Amino acid sequence: MTATSDLDTSQVEATGLLRSAFRRHAAGVAVITAHARRPAGFTATSLTSVAAEPPLFSFGVGTASSSWPVIAEAGYIGVHILGEHQRELAETFARRGADRFAGPTRWSRGPHGVPVLEDVPAWLVGRIITRAPAGDHHLVVAEVVAGDAGGAGRPLVYHGGRFNGLRD
Repeated sequence: MTATSDLDTSQVEATGLLRSAFRRHAAGVAVITAHARRPAGFTATSLTSVAAEPPLFSFGVGTASSSWPVIAEAGYIGVHILGEHQRELAETFARRGADRFAGPTRWSRGPHGVPVLEDVPAWLVGRIITRAPAGDHHLVVAEVVAGDAGGAGRPLVYHGGRFNGLRD
């Protein structure tokens, strides 16, 4: 075995380890939306609050994602925190080839033309500050410019490869 094939095997093992470990990590579920020449969106579990001053958040998006070309071009992004009643919406935005903005998805144009989903516990619109390459993804950082955190519902979480409601 050569050093290169050892490295390749080690990387494959590390990738599997990362996936296995994060299946045990519960994460909140969000839908990220953007609009450039067309609306685009995807389900994300990588959403993170970065800073309070200025108010920044981040998420990862796969470079092979159908949403990436729109996000790469957009100036603003929408983030929608999903409630446990929105499993179907999460699945729609996670499904390849789905018409994510067709019925029964309910949405409208929000600030800066960003698609804003209806009936979510919270949504934000952010101005994209940075898009940084990170392996087979890009890390996107945005500054909050608008939103509403007054919606009802308990959060939807992702754990063990499934969408779940939060239990006490």
